[in-house]
Amino acid sequence: MRVHVARLSLTDFRSYSDALVEPGPGLVILTGENGAGKTNMLEAVSLLAPGRGLRGAALSEMAWQGGSGGFAVAARLAPPLEGEGLGRGGVSGGAPPYERGHPHPNPPPSRGRASEIDIGTGVSASAPERRQVRINGAPASASSLAEWLSILWLTPAMDRLFLEGAGGRRRFLDRLVLALYPAHAVHSARYEAAMRARNRLLAEERWDEAWLDALEAQMEEHGLAASRARLETIKEVTKALWARDTDSFPKARLYLENITPRALQTRLRASRKVHAAARRSTHGPNNEDLSVLFGEERVPASRCSTGEQKALLLSIVLAHADLVAERAGRRPILLLDEVAAHLDPRRRAALLDRLEAGGGQVWMTGTETALFETAGAGASRFEIAASGVRRL
Repeated sequence: MRVHVARLSLTDFRSYSDALVEPGPGLVILTGENGAGKTNMLEAVSLLAPGRGLRGAALSEMAWQGGSGGFAVAARLAPPLEGEGLGRGGVSGGAPPYERGHPHPNPPPSRGRASEIDIGTGVSASAPERRQVRINGAPASASSLAEWLSILWLTPAMDRLFLEGAGGRRRFLDRLVLALYPAHAVHSARYEAAMRARNRLLAEERWDEAWLDALEAQMEEHGLAASRARLETIKEVTKALWARDTDSFPKARLYLENITPRALQTRLRASRKVHAAARRSTHGPNNEDLSVLFGEERVPASRCSTGEQKALLLSIVLAHADLVAERAGRRPILLLDEVAAHLDPRRRAALLDRLEAGGGQVWMTGTETALFETAGAGASRFEIAASGVRRL
């Protein structure tokens, strides 16, 4: 099932006071000058999945400065109609499908095809850090978004993913895991909540041993489930990477380092004093790291050139998208920010060919339309400027 964003409506989000874009189910190409708002559009799409989006920013930072302090992102998800071309799309600068200035989105119940889904998310001015989610008009949790939509992204900020701290690699890995195992969002959230509660308790002068036992039992239950999902995803993605006989993108082997110990609760109980002094847990999924080795030579990704690292990330994302389509029956939406500018012409053309052949919706940004000249006629093309969004 090729589910795609058929309509995206923004109110008071980043550089947009309001905007409505209706792309087709294939390639969605956004071009414009630097600072025009292309990445802001991708960030809005990324909020249709659990988490803080592709920038990982605080919710309060996402509101349009000229607005009330809240923002709303609403989308209609739909599979393509039978015979529908990939180039179907449109744009309008009219009012969004909910009252202008409403503190949070409340899209109307889905109309038309039964498979259509309306998703809304945002914050109110009175609670700018409390995310609200609605699915088909009903309140829902952010973690439940993973059941409806899988979204992966690559941004220029991720170019140093293999060189910087493990936190960024964990977040990248978890996005891969969510597309295959939607329950990973729940296990991760409950593990983090139990870990934070345990850290607060360890900071007190006197500990409630029974409460600590209960929290550590929760950390083991959800931590081991999260770790298992990561391991299975790494195994499956690595297999998918090596399944292609010929490709313009490199192959890689993925590994999980600092794997969560099976007897996690026992380790946690024995390490209470150490963790109290460190003010953090040194066991569990929060310490795991993604390791990537390049090609047959198994060169660590951190030692590869910038171009090779970019190609490695693309290779992983593309193999994962194929895997999700095969295993989960749905292809994830890909958000590729300024990715074409970092590839040579041969690899750029190969990327567009593979994306179009694979199907699914892919949002891409660039400063020049020439970067996407080899894209097929079915691509939805939009120009982003300070004056608004225009379909090309």
